[in-house]
Amino acid sequence: MGLFGKPKTIVLSVEGMTCEHCVMRVTKALTGLKGVKGAKVELEAKKATVTYDPSKVDEKAMIAAIVEAGYQAKVIGEV
Repeated sequence: MGLFGKPKTIVLSVEGMTCEHCVMRVTKALTGLKGVKGAKVELEAKKATVTYDPSKVDEKAMIAAIVEAGYQAKVIGEV
């Protein structure tokens, strides 16, 4: 699990979601990545909060998965 066995949590801005189906697509894209422990995607806030193991996956891979699902994303902070 990352540094000292602790997962990291980041917040991503996700643009292009218009419905709950979009939320499901983004959630599936993120949770399908090896190392992602959990993802909470919020339609109204247009964001995704992702807990992950930084030794297995990085922010670039998460953004790429979201883009591949048809949306735009960028890191907006850490929790």
